[in-house]
Amino acid sequence: MTPIIAFTLIMLIWTVSDYISKKTKALLSSLFVASIIFLIGFKTNLFPEDLLPTSALLPLGQTVVGMIIVHLGTLISLDEFKRQWRTFLIGVSAVLGIAIMLFTVGRLLLDTNYVLSAIAAISGGTISVIIVQEQALNAGLISVAVFPVLIAALQGLIGFPLTSIILRKEAMRIRDGVRDGSITRKAAVEEEQTDAKETILPEAFQTTAGTLFVVGLVVILAMFLSGLTNGWLNTFVIALLLGIALRATGVLKPNVLNGIDAYGLMMLAILLIIFGPLATTSFADLVELLVPLLIAFSLGVIGIVLFAMLAGKLLGYTYPMAVAIGLSSLYGFPGTLILSEEAAKNIGETEDEIQIIEDEILPKMVVAGFSTVTITSVFLTGILASFIY
Repeated sequence: MTPIIAFTLIMLIWTVSDYISKKTKALLSSLFVASIIFLIGFKTNLFPEDLLPTSALLPLGQTVVGMIIVHLGTLISLDEFKRQWRTFLIGVSAVLGIAIMLFTVGRLLLDTNYVLSAIAAISGGTISVIIVQEQALNAGLISVAVFPVLIAALQGLIGFPLTSIILRKEAMRIRDGVRDGSITRKAAVEEEQTDAKETILPEAFQTTAGTLFVVGLVVILAMFLSGLTNGWLNTFVIALLLGIALRATGVLKPNVLNGIDAYGLMMLAILLIIFGPLATTSFADLVELLVPLLIAFSLGVIGIVLFAMLAGKLLGYTYPMAVAIGLSSLYGFPGTLILSEEAAKNIGETEDEIQIIEDEILPKMVVAGFSTVTITSVFLTGILASFIY
């Protein structure tokens, strides 16, 4: 297969996956649909084993993954986290709940390597999967590398309906509070004051090439700092911290890669990384992973619920809101946005009710996604991945 045919076929797969995801309102995520297509294609020999590397997208993804992590850091507003500090703590508690349940009960039922990869995948997104997958492949553990891919593909099917049900309960509570007068519309929080110039960098470094150059330097710095710690601090964790710090100091603008010509292609390229092991995994290996998948999801969700409820009780959140915050680790943004808006529109019966419900739920859920998937999971995975061998 020639590179252009491989590239075009992959673009078709993503087009179909995105279409189905939109039609099902993200119940079937594009990641899930793409996983199924790649899996069927590889197992039926419809796709050649070297489809991904032949397309040239796989090496691109491996090159730019650190840059995407710096970008994720620039999505994080420290001011918003200050306002939602309780939400952040509940999100962190939920991720710790996943880790504790799987590390205690899970290790009695599963191999430690599966436990470590499950913690990363259930609590995080693509970046966490890539971190543990890279370590597993370096250790020659193909099935361990595939395990988090399957979790990542399926977790939306569990997280979306569960969160939807729970957020409806919270939305009903808020609506009833609006009607009895105990809950009123809050004054809108003023947007962060930013200068017209969002970055202190010269205009020459705000072009597509200039932005990629600067972000590339940040990744190189992260690699250097990781080397100083002999790898104890993962490069990706440092890259995330640098992204947060450089946004806060005005060196990098918020959402630094948004709007540049290469961003969409870069995102597609890093997503392809996680499908690589599917090409070389046997069908029998996949069947053997079904029971570990069930155990990992069961323990992970139990850990989320228990620890989120406990943290919510201590911090003054209702049980439904706390659990919904914890469950955001199963999908992150934009699922947190979509589910919050749907709950408000489905439960609120007037424009005022809808707006108040959304104002109460949406900021918490958006911060929840960042606290679980983007921050805590990347930190935790960066530490745990080194124990896969």
